[in-house]
Amino acid sequence: MDISVKNKTNPIKTNWRAGSQPLLPVRRIDGNPQGYDLYPTHSLGAGKIFHGYASLAAWIIRHKFVALDGYAGVFWTDVKTALEKEFEKQGVSVCWVDTTDYLKSPGIIREMASPYLGTPQSVWGTKTDLSLDRFYDLREQITPRQDHDLTLVIGTAAALMAENAHLVYLDLPKSELQLRMRAGSITNLGADAPEDAGEMYKRFYFVDWVVLNEHKKQILDKIEVIADAQWKDTLSWMAGADFKNALHQLGKTAFRVRPWFEPGAWGGQWIKEHIEGINKEEVNYAWSFELIVPENGLVFESDGYLLEASFDFLMFREKDAVLGNHAGRFGYEFPVRFDFLDTWDGGNLSIQCHPSLSYIRENFGETITQDETYYILDCQENAEVYLGFQDDIDPAFFRKQLEDSQAQGTVVDIPRFVQTFPAQKHDLFLIPNGTVHSAGKGNLVLEISATPYIFTFKMYDWLRLDLNGKPRAINIEHAFNNLQFDRKGKTVADELISRPVSLKKGTDWEIIHLPTHKAHFYDVHRAEFDTSLTLQTEGSFHVLMLVEGTAVAVQIAGQPETIYQYAETFVIPAAAASYTLVNQGTSRAKVIKAFLKA
Repeated sequence: MDISVKNKTNPIKTNWRAGSQPLLPVRRIDGNPQGYDLYPTHSLGAGKIFHGYASLAAWIIRHKFVALDGYAGVFWTDVKTALEKEFEKQGVSVCWVDTTDYLKSPGIIREMASPYLGTPQSVWGTKTDLSLDRFYDLREQITPRQDHDLTLVIGTAAALMAENAHLVYLDLPKSELQLRMRAGSITNLGADAPEDAGEMYKRFYFVDWVVLNEHKKQILDKIEVIADAQWKDTLSWMAGADFKNALHQLGKTAFRVRPWFEPGAWGGQWIKEHIEGINKEEVNYAWSFELIVPENGLVFESDGYLLEASFDFLMFREKDAVLGNHAGRFGYEFPVRFDFLDTWDGGNLSIQCHPSLSYIRENFGETITQDETYYILDCQENAEVYLGFQDDIDPAFFRKQLEDSQAQGTVVDIPRFVQTFPAQKHDLFLIPNGTVHSAGKGNLVLEISATPYIFTFKMYDWLRLDLNGKPRAINIEHAFNNLQFDRKGKTVADELISRPVSLKKGTDWEIIHLPTHKAHFYDVHRAEFDTSLTLQTEGSFHVLMLVEGTAVAVQIAGQPETIYQYAETFVIPAAAASYTLVNQGTSRAKVIKAFLKA
């Protein structure tokens, strides 16, 4: 996946968020959308989600001593101002305690974070082992003030400073956090000013998110109210008990995360042409985050009101139900991702590879590596995939050509070194770590992969600039520390292009195996059926997408039926055990299914 740093245009910009992703609506208007749904929701029934600061203030007033904790990027000043207005209406006196008063100095925090951030020129660091309490001067525990009606501790880490307070947690989707980051309206944890967006993202990924996710996991059982803080002047919230029950229900039924979309230097037009509701003024769309769960959210609905919460919460609460027999191996990590790479009327991705398992662990602190496959969902005539080396590859000469290109801007004749293969709908190309590859122009690739998603070592990027007019990072040293030069010649066609095999078939259905490489810990099937088909999870979650047809219904015993449209990604947790897919169209449905190998 070609996404070491996400480069953007900013066609929509305010003083607080920059980007083309529309805000989640406060309320759901179209309860039964036709076609791809930008806002997949999970209904909780009536009376579960509340809207606005007035209702939250009323809850706080009843509880007297409250910690308002939350994620990086929350506009705490706005939250405090809005609540103060409500308290004033009620004539309630408040003692406010701001957690930022307890932060260590920006210089000290910068020194703490620095060892995990690599060099300023690098787009990668190493995941931290710091904990949130290290960022603060934690003195004695805060206790209620008797001379005020309310004592409110507000800001990130509030739960650490007021362990006996009632706990409200304000979450922020990572997609929105990044739009605020690009607008310069937020800072990293403990920083005194925003920085370059690339540096901020690196610190978020390798330090802040790691620390704050662990904090969320530790306090989840204590959360009495969960709030969605992605809007500037309002919020949605629900009781913690209802939230945890909703997570429990998701752990045994079909669900879909909220997707989001990003332009890129090589981006194409398929997503713009086929998905309604996105910003059509954007120059292109390179990626769709269909299921990249470190950055996706789950959207809940009640009485039309929406509340989005980070996917992390589901894994913290229900990892055994979701992962089944594989929870011991992967812990709180959801290990498979689905995303779109759109080069339709676009350009080639960079020539790239990904790190070995030992390399990503030793250098970047990840536990699994970026083993990928390309499933061709759609393609134009003459579309190609670059994969593996030519049989006569000379590594030293190839490296010199790449380095000369980087230094002097000379063109590299890539097909001289890297093989190309024609792309056809429903092909599956296998890209285990260390494999040289690229998606050529004219494709809509469904990338089925292990979850890590930013560790792309680009060797050659066709001498182009990013959407901001800056050179894209080239990482020849990292690449040559990982490239497998024996993946060349006939071996590539034999081992890295999946050969479909019919596993089972009936009168109107067939299960086709698309074998993955021995390095992949996941496998891929395609279910093809005219009417319906029942499948077993067999101890693994299933990640699915309708890749041909109109829509499918999912039926699970004891659960409401759900319907998914063409090109939508959905998940069946391992705990569901069995489910039935029902074709909603008039032609044969084809559903791709990724799952963990036994």
